[in-house]
Amino acid sequence: MTVPLAGGVFTMGSEDTLAYAEDLEGPLRRVQVAPFAISPCTVTNAEFAEFAGRTGYTTDAERDGWSFVFAGLLPDDFPPTRGVAAAPWWRQVEGASWCHPEGPQSGIANRPDHPVVHISWHDAAAYAVWAGGRLPTEAEWEYAARGGLEQRVFPWGDELEPGGEHRMNVWQGEFPQNNTCADGWYGTAPANAFPPNGFGLFNMCGNIWEWCASRFAPGSPDRVAKGGSYLCHASYCRRYRVAARQGLSPDSTTGNVGFRCVADLPVEAA
Repeated sequence: MTVPLAGGVFTMGSEDTLAYAEDLEGPLRRVQVAPFAISPCTVTNAEFAEFAGRTGYTTDAERDGWSFVFAGLLPDDFPPTRGVAAAPWWRQVEGASWCHPEGPQSGIANRPDHPVVHISWHDAAAYAVWAGGRLPTEAEWEYAARGGLEQRVFPWGDELEPGGEHRMNVWQGEFPQNNTCADGWYGTAPANAFPPNGFGLFNMCGNIWEWCASRFAPGSPDRVAKGGSYLCHASYCRRYRVAARQGLSPDSTTGNVGFRCVADLPVEAA
């Protein structure tokens, strides 16, 4: 199922003074988006399992034999693993992949409706083609995430928790030691958790980062990821905003990156 969007002109980007300059969110610019259709949710474990089962596709993480897992999701008795120097909460876990999100001892049987993770840009693009679609451009993704609102911080407005209500799955508490789970989740939430935005799209911010087709910058090999994830927290990562972005190597895989698909629409169908 997809949601048809009429497209049009919108203001893309942000001049947020607390944004990271290296993320290149600005300047504000008016962008034209053609009609397209977008999945209301990110691709789930169950959906990716069907793809892998029917095609025999092997993901980059499976070929490499490892992927990055958030340390807080590993059991206390998990063997020591190599960490990332600049972000020691990320651990290199042998055997971690989309079907074993926290390593060989884990599985997805109890989370078929959660977003698939440990997916590289290459993996996401392959699934999208198989499904008859493609990955969204960054402009399409941001247009969709805004849900018809102009220059708001989040898909629902400017308040992080309007009326005290949690609208997305991000970190609460002290990162990375203590997550109060006030939003109800530690790690991923179901792909349709929390109320949808004005276009009927779920979890456009928080939960997992989403791959886009666009390059992060002209000439860069990195691809854009949008939306932030369950690890975002104001103390170090305010990238859970619709304008926020980061560049990732297309072969990188982690436990908080997945994707959703889009498809072209003829102008008269929008």
